[in-house]
Amino acid sequence: MLDQLVQYDKELFLFLNNLGSTSWDAFWVFYTDKVHWVPFYAILLFLMYKKLNTKMFVLTLVVIALMILFTDQVTNLFKKVLVKRLRPCHEDELVQAMRLLKSWCGGQYGYFSGHASNSMAVAIFSGLMLRYKYKYLIYFLIVWALAMAYSRIYIGVHYPLDVVSGMIFGAFSGYLFYKLDKYLQSRFQLK
Repeated sequence: MLDQLVQYDKELFLFLNNLGSTSWDAFWVFYTDKVHWVPFYAILLFLMYKKLNTKMFVLTLVVIALMILFTDQVTNLFKKVLVKRLRPCHEDELVQAMRLLKSWCGGQYGYFSGHASNSMAVAIFSGLMLRYKYKYLIYFLIVWALAMAYSRIYIGVHYPLDVVSGMIFGAFSGYLFYKLDKYLQSRFQLK
């Protein structure tokens, strides 16, 4: 059954990856690059800063740093120790049939996607943190994270199961750290 799931995942990857066209390639390569999103992250942090006093904002920054560290390290644990599933661009049987848009496709293993987990964690954490002032922001952020996850398939570096698993873990991580932040905020506000 697991072999059949992996085969379906490969077939779905090839289908989705080959939907791409040269007219969209530059957009998705740009979209998937985390550096291009630094101003977006700065805006989210600014909105959080406006919501909190300086002491609580610093506490939230620490929680966010821990969340990113947590999602990255768990992702690496799954990739390099527990699962060790090759990325599509390292599978000889797929290389000729797929579109790889980067000269380097990342490390050897790809389960699960760090881009998908981190972006979904940021989306859930930020959306929940800011929902009282910006009611619909969480929906925008989830769409942004879904597009980030899809970009990994489009450029040829992750299977669909890699990104779906990453998104699920990222949503869990974002919610967990949001709860941690709320708990710490209430504890430190009393002092």
